[in-house]
Amino acid sequence: MGILSVFGKDRSLAFELTQREVLGRYRGASFGLLWSLISPFLMLLVYTLAFGFIMKGRWPGSSGSTTDFALILFAGLTVHGFFAECFIRAPQLIVGNTSYVKRVVFPLDILVWSMSFSALFHLVMNLVVLLLLYVCVKGSIHPTAALLPLVLAPLVILTVGVGWALSALGVYLRDIGQIAGVIATAMLFLSSAIIPVESVPESYRLVFELNPLTFIINQVREVVIWGRLPDWAGLGIYTVIACVVAVIGHRIFTKLRVGFADVL
Repeated sequence: MGILSVFGKDRSLAFELTQREVLGRYRGASFGLLWSLISPFLMLLVYTLAFGFIMKGRWPGSSGSTTDFALILFAGLTVHGFFAECFIRAPQLIVGNTSYVKRVVFPLDILVWSMSFSALFHLVMNLVVLLLLYVCVKGSIHPTAALLPLVLAPLVILTVGVGWALSALGVYLRDIGQIAGVIATAMLFLSSAIIPVESVPESYRLVFELNPLTFIINQVREVVIWGRLPDWAGLGIYTVIACVVAVIGHRIFTKLRVGFADVL
């Protein structure tokens, strides 16, 4: 099945493309791949200073300390960062790889997988920093943190589906690339990444709850910060919806790819 070829016949190609993309980002840097750990650590320091010490932000249900607030905030921002990176890059993905379009035998749909795996690598690095700092602050991590892969898997599936649709549509509608960043930013401020849903007025709460990032962000915090089991029923429904989005996105990509060479 083409949609899962990245786990079959195209597995080695996907790995090579992902590796090249990750290493290419840090090529020439003195610390190389270490920046994948240094960057999120510095980012966490900035969030702590800005939201914790300057704005005196506090999260409902937490101890009220600045460090707790920073960790809760960072957990949400890392999830949004993964989706936003793919969402912003997707419209330019095919346009920026015209050489692959002209190769008839090249599986173009694998570019979306490669993009998502690259973003997933950085998400994992961010979560490693989050867990390490959580250990430093609390002394240990909750056993439920081991469930993180199960919590994040539905979001990865959804992101790949959205990536297929946007990368295909971006070839024909170049304006999508111009508004993708604005939409990604809106999804940040209309999710639970930096604003507790409980603090939002009831009349606007539905907008936050319909944001596909809100549920996953909340579940990541459940297993990492609060040490509780995730909402299994919610994850099941989310996974079904994500799979439907992935199938639709792949069909859109397959249908539109026949005209890529003509447009480009």
